[in-house]
Amino acid sequence: MTIRRAGVALLLTALCTTLATAGCATREPEPVSPSTAPAAAFPVTVTPPGGAPLTLDERPDRIVSLSSTATESLFALGAGPQVVAVDDQSDFPAEAPRTDLSGLTPNVEAIAAKTPDLVVASGDPGGLVSGLAKVEIPVLVLAAATTLDDVYAQLDVLGKATGHPADDLVTRMRADIDEVVRDTPKKAVAYYHELDTELYSVTSKTFVGQVYGLFGLTNIADAADTTGSGYPQLSAEYVIKANPALVFLADGQCCGQSAQTVAARPGWSTVDAVRAGRVVALDDDIASRWGPRVVDLVRVVADAVAKA
Repeated sequence: MTIRRAGVALLLTALCTTLATAGCATREPEPVSPSTAPAAAFPVTVTPPGGAPLTLDERPDRIVSLSSTATESLFALGAGPQVVAVDDQSDFPAEAPRTDLSGLTPNVEAIAAKTPDLVVASGDPGGLVSGLAKVEIPVLVLAAATTLDDVYAQLDVLGKATGHPADDLVTRMRADIDEVVRDTPKKAVAYYHELDTELYSVTSKTFVGQVYGLFGLTNIADAADTTGSGYPQLSAEYVIKANPALVFLADGQCCGQSAQTVAARPGWSTVDAVRAGRVVALDDDIASRWGPRVVDLVRVVADAVAKA
């Protein structure tokens, strides 16, 4: 799992400063074939969206990933054989070499002990970048995406940094998403996306919110975001009054939430989504990671919209 309770707090901090179970597809993205993706030349300088440039003199062959999104992306790009260790939250794909390394509270000594020639992270907690710089280990920081274009740009950066151009993967993702959106009638109905049981949500300006926006949905959390964080905490009264036609739960695996538990909440039985059976349990991980499996999230949302 990636982002939960400590996760939501981290989400609110890390995502703002930079950025589910039934019915969710878990197809593993097909790695790019070497025959269709020409090898990248080194040295190479890559610049993540909103980040600092990083120069790599040679292709990294001992990569440590401290980001579950980056782990998924590395394997989808075909760089899996170069990955020697991933953090404790990187549970996909199954063959990823999962360890007890933490991306939230990284231990520089433990990371360095893996003798990596590249570390990929989603932030710089605890001075990770400067700490590893002291032992000459480069860190590629790929912060939480805020748009689909950020997703594609990060894949491009990661592909160049590892010697596996992302062109084929990105083209396939764009085509899949475009096809799903094109085949799904847009509906201007209200929705509520739940991050956890404290009713934190996402607004339309976030990456997840933009996925919903592809289908013309109206986000009830937008009006509640008085601080502009993108992740407001709603009240039960607010959600009930907003009366969303669709409810998406990204707290099923972490917090045991389901259509049944939502219906049992005081007052929620009057909400349109609950009465009409349109409470959708997402895969927590797919709903909180901005890698290749965003296509799966798009498909689940499209299915819910089609039935609304």
